[in-house]
Amino acid sequence: MRRQWADGPGKLIVRTEGGAGAVAVPLEIATSYRARTKGLLGRDSVDGAMLLSPANSVHTFRMRMPIDVAYLDRDLTVVAVVTMKPWRLGLLRARARHVLESEAGAMRGWGVRVGARVEVRVGG
Repeated sequence: MRRQWADGPGKLIVRTEGGAGAVAVPLEIATSYRARTKGLLGRDSVDGAMLLSPANSVHTFRMRMPIDVAYLDRDLTVVAVVTMKPWRLGLLRARARHVLESEAGAMRGWGVRVGARVEVRVGG
């Protein structure tokens, strides 16, 4: 299934374990080349998360903070989660079609882990 999003605000919905509830996280969607290239560069913090799409790898060159990175497949299932320090080059993830970025430590609190499925809702 091909996803068609535009740059702008959204919500990341993470289902809690067992599916009984969900966590809604503010989301910035970056789909244009320019928005994906800029990403979180030059920021000291981020409110929520940023979705880069399409993407299957990231780097943290010129970043000011460590970040959590979740690689998502075409069905928005998490295939890998890593924490990256500034000035690092991430591994290419062949199955990944999208990448989520947030401040280091945030994803654990939201329940983002390998095998979890997330949902992207467009709009503020």
